[in-house]
Amino acid sequence: MTKTAARKITLGDLKMQPRFDYGEMAQVAEVSGAGDGTRLGTGIVRMTRAEIPWTVQYDEVVLVLEGRLTVRCDAGDLQAGPMECLWLPKGTALTYLAESALVFYAIEPANWAEGEQP
Repeated sequence: MTKTAARKITLGDLKMQPRFDYGEMAQVAEVSGAGDGTRLGTGIVRMTRAEIPWTVQYDEVVLVLEGRLTVRCDAGDLQAGPMECLWLPKGTALTYLAESALVFYAIEPANWAEGEQP
């Protein structure tokens, strides 16, 4: 696995793309991932009037940069505002809820959709 060189990423230069079936609720820009030769996937998500059900297929940490994010799961409603993090272990069934939020995420493994085993 060849890693890309160190680089600076400016949020304003990232190109946000609709997120799967929830493109009207979530746009995502990858910062790092399997294409960089790393198991660590990171990126930025802009959520707007979001209610997105999901079962986490990787270990995930989210850091809210702007707005508020609620994650509804078996542990209850986990709420985070600016500069607060949430830990979401693999296998967590949840719903992401946000009226408006900008979130940084880190996941491992980055190529979870390809069936990589941690």
